[in-house]
Amino acid sequence: MILSDKDIKKVLAEGKIKIEPLFDGAIQPASVDLHLDRKFLIFKNTHHAFIDVREPVADLMEEVEIAEDQPFVLHQGEFALGVTMERLTLPNDMVARLEGKSSLGRIGIIVHATAGFIDPGNSLRPTLELHNVGNLPVKLYYKMPIAQLAFMPLSTPAEHPYSKGRKYYGADVPQASKIHENF
Repeated sequence: MILSDKDIKKVLAEGKIKIEPLFDGAIQPASVDLHLDRKFLIFKNTHHAFIDVREPVADLMEEVEIAEDQPFVLHQGEFALGVTMERLTLPNDMVARLEGKSSLGRIGIIVHATAGFIDPGNSLRPTLELHNVGNLPVKLYYKMPIAQLAFMPLSTPAEHPYSKGRKYYGADVPQASKIHENF
């Protein structure tokens, strides 16, 4: 079951789900719009020939922060990590699904490569896995609606929710992959 706008408003009012800040008009019929922040991570692909998933990748990336009135240009074929302005906090009996916005998809912008699922108990500013699969560069702007979240209640609270000490818990900026920690 996915929460409707009525149910989203209810769980927000009860404090069960927290979204900060919550922009006016962000609540849609069955989702909440999220907005693009100014911080990005991009790969320094001219310095490295490959990624070894057993090794940390943070040193392969460069931080970029755009001014409030400056666009972030995502060229065709490029990949960048971004982050939403909103911090999301989920209870132990709810998951969220991050999805792209239809209008962006229609110009070739994908907002998540594979990590669209947000576990129960997590608290973070969702990282965006931005990819331009279109034929032209696209300018993305600070505060623009970039993604949406749908919420699904669990039948029972998770026994082991995503909590402090986990890889990406509490993220406030785009975070490079920590896949090497799986080895």
